[in-house]
Amino acid sequence: QVQLVESGGGLVQAGGSLRLSCAASGRTFNTYAVAWFRQAPGKEREFAAAISVSGGNTYYANSVKGRFTISRDNAKNTVTLQMNSLKPEDTAVYYCAAKRLLRDTISYYYTKSSYDNWGQGTQVTVSS
Repeated sequence: QVQLVESGGGLVQAGGSLRLSCAASGRTFNTYAVAWFRQAPGKEREFAAAISVSGGNTYYANSVKGRFTISRDNAKNTVTLQMNSLKPEDTAVYYCAAKRLLRDTISYYYTKSSYDNWGQGTQVTVSS
């Protein structure tokens, strides 16, 4: 397993930006695919973005395309979610998740049940 710690959440006005970071432990971080999920109060945890092991492929929910950018720096064991043009509906707890992807099946990136390593979450609140 890998341990994950999120940071960077906070309160921002609509139209503003935040940058979330996911710091991972271990020397095998470069063998894990990483995703960001988010969960609003009373809602199911939903997919936001994911990135492949090498960082060569990224995947986004339709609701965040064009506004969010996921990236990784394997040398620093970090994954970043840059969030721009934030909307009130982006308000949620954001979770970093990781999994070893032995087979590069694209659908697995979007599926929360396929991830077995989760951070504790960081709160993002967007005011109107």
